[in-house]
Amino acid sequence: MVGGDPTPVPGRFDGDTALVTGSTRGIGAGVAERLAAEGANVVVTGRTAEAGEAVVERIRDEGGSARFVRADVRDPDDVAALVEATVEEFGGVDVLVNNAGVETDTAADEATMDDWEFVLETDFRSYWLCAKHAFAEMDRGAVVNVSSNHAVLTMPEKFPYNAVKAGIDGMTRAMALDFGPNVRVNTVNPGWVAIDRTTGEMSDERRRELEAIHPTGRLGTPADVAGVVSFLASDDAAFVTGANLLADGGRAAVMQDDTLPDYRRRRDGD
Repeated sequence: MVGGDPTPVPGRFDGDTALVTGSTRGIGAGVAERLAAEGANVVVTGRTAEAGEAVVERIRDEGGSARFVRADVRDPDDVAALVEATVEEFGGVDVLVNNAGVETDTAADEATMDDWEFVLETDFRSYWLCAKHAFAEMDRGAVVNVSSNHAVLTMPEKFPYNAVKAGIDGMTRAMALDFGPNVRVNTVNPGWVAIDRTTGEMSDERRRELEAIHPTGRLGTPADVAGVVSFLASDDAAFVTGANLLADGGRAAVMQDDTLPDYRRRRDGD
């Protein structure tokens, strides 16, 4: 449906196994639910068992196949055990979605070593380690790294988050070369996505302001990102690897925040 929520493609991943990191909530949960709706056996993972089991229950209630495996992807031993558990449960790995992420509201001259290590170990090193371990179990398939539009444009006090997101795009290109030809690797770069962390305490006025600076006229949803992840992981993207795909509602096309609302008011004669 044009303009509606992305619609799952039944059977797209029948018989495949998908491992989705950071999938106990937000974008990751949306991705896990989408891949399960398309037939994949899904491993949901994160640090909070209660939240992870809730995602698994929603998937199973819809007729899907899923299991929760607790892991802290900052721990290399946990990463190795996570992939091993996935293989033991479902026989292999066909799709890896690296999604685990954290951020700190710090500037480059204010960030501490603790900030640096917290973000890099979660958002960057874990992507490499998960991909490295998963690749050893993949005869074919796809890796999708979830980055951010902060990789190409950013705001103050988002360091080292913004630097790491740009690094993920570079990591994707390196992996595409080294994991090919049978395993493709791509990045999706979401923009503003309405989840508890980003909009949970946002005022209605602020949300309307943000919606107005998007050509789509709205913020994204986990389902929007999940639809792009599904495409990149599927055979529909069989000739796509080493690519970065912005899913930001057109935000990167706007040079100044006031341009689009002012233009629309003039166009509509208000």
